[in-house]
Amino acid sequence: MFLKWFLYFGLVPFALSILSVVLLSAGLNSIYIASLIVFIAGGFAAGWLKSRKPHKNDILIISLPLVYTTVLWAMAMLVSGGFTGDGAWLYYGIFHLAYAPVFFFSSFEGEGRTFLWAPLAYEIALLVPVLISLFLNKRVFAFSFKKGIAILSIIIIGIGTGAAVQMNRNKTVLPSYGFEYGGGFSSTDLTPYEVTNPDNKLPKLKNGADFTIEKSSEMPVLDGAEAAFPVYSAFAEATYKNVRSVVSMEKEVVSFTNTIYAYERLLSGEVDLYFGAEPSKEQRLMAEEAGKELVMTPIGKEAFVFFVNPGNKIDSLSVSDIQGIYSGEINNWSQLGGKDEKIVAFQRPKNSGSQTLLEKIMGNTAIEKPLKEEVPQGMGGIIEQVADYRNYENAIGFSFRFFATGMKENQDIKLLTIDGVEPVPESISSGEYPFTANLYAISLKSNPNKNIDPFLEWMRGQQGQQIVEEIGYIRYE
Repeated sequence: MFLKWFLYFGLVPFALSILSVVLLSAGLNSIYIASLIVFIAGGFAAGWLKSRKPHKNDILIISLPLVYTTVLWAMAMLVSGGFTGDGAWLYYGIFHLAYAPVFFFSSFEGEGRTFLWAPLAYEIALLVPVLISLFLNKRVFAFSFKKGIAILSIIIIGIGTGAAVQMNRNKTVLPSYGFEYGGGFSSTDLTPYEVTNPDNKLPKLKNGADFTIEKSSEMPVLDGAEAAFPVYSAFAEATYKNVRSVVSMEKEVVSFTNTIYAYERLLSGEVDLYFGAEPSKEQRLMAEEAGKELVMTPIGKEAFVFFVNPGNKIDSLSVSDIQGIYSGEINNWSQLGGKDEKIVAFQRPKNSGSQTLLEKIMGNTAIEKPLKEEVPQGMGGIIEQVADYRNYENAIGFSFRFFATGMKENQDIKLLTIDGVEPVPESISSGEYPFTANLYAISLKSNPNKNIDPFLEWMRGQQGQQIVEEIGYIRYE
């Protein structure tokens, strides 16, 4: 019996795995499809050959590997939570060594389905002709009915367990939309705000700036948060002489790599001025450990807003409601007077400007783990990251007012009032809106560029504040 198992569940599937890879290299673009085609056809052929000499133990020989696969898959699903990037799947692959070539290429493609369906396709296809032969030869009853029920029950429980994990994951782990713009760093099109775009919609100073920088070598390199890009891009267009030519031909003085990377570039010296919300605790610690002293210059005000689908009848929340939602204490809209639906509370990645402000609002209250999504990463691998906002009827998200209503204008979201105060310019300017935040230009005290201080002073002056206001932010003073 051992030799038969080794032949049918070792040598044959290994050969079929190699054939699947060959089929993939021949032009078929999916290892998942290639393996299914090969394993179904190969399994059926092997089963047909086996059925030519039927034996009373055939069902036992052929069905036990099905039990092995489904139980092992269910265990891997439970340990990994269904995330195919987890290390548990390495051990799953080791215990399915005959399928190693297929699993290897599946990992590169980020194709998790292959881990179950490659061996399952072969084992089921192998079993079918054997069952047919046994029925036709009336020898199937040599196999214990009780054993058959036991084996079938284990297979059903195994598949059911794994499927339950996957169903739960489908509710909390969402398919990624990814980032389409800014070299993969931006979630919205920044072209209308780029200095290299002759038709950009950046505000223009009627009589020109009263502060300018002529030499490209003396122009501070700017980077920052996505929501701040229009502001610092407009600053550069107003004050950097021939900035379009400089950016195109000489030096990327106006760059964008988003909050997290831009801040790291500031500390490394690649960037002279970083624009965004206040740094997180971790980012401040990074500066301390690097021996860098931050100079934080507020240049504008902005509202940190929460929004829901327009179909949600909730219009206003309190600060304590927000804390309850993001701590997990409040998890159904009915607790707030809404529909009896689970609250899907989206967050942002750690150390992003908006997530830092959420942490500030939460204070010492622990934040519930964020929803995750699987995204591609190099060579077809997959990673997990914080899920982007999806405008489901039971969802809630947060951002900066200007980004949500200006840069990435969305008519299908509804901004919530907080403690009865709307996030409008008047309440933001006065500080009445509870979640008013500063927009900062951050530099390093050790930076030797002589233009940084006068540039910052200009930003806070009449012309700089005019640009801040025309972009869509609120004047700092």
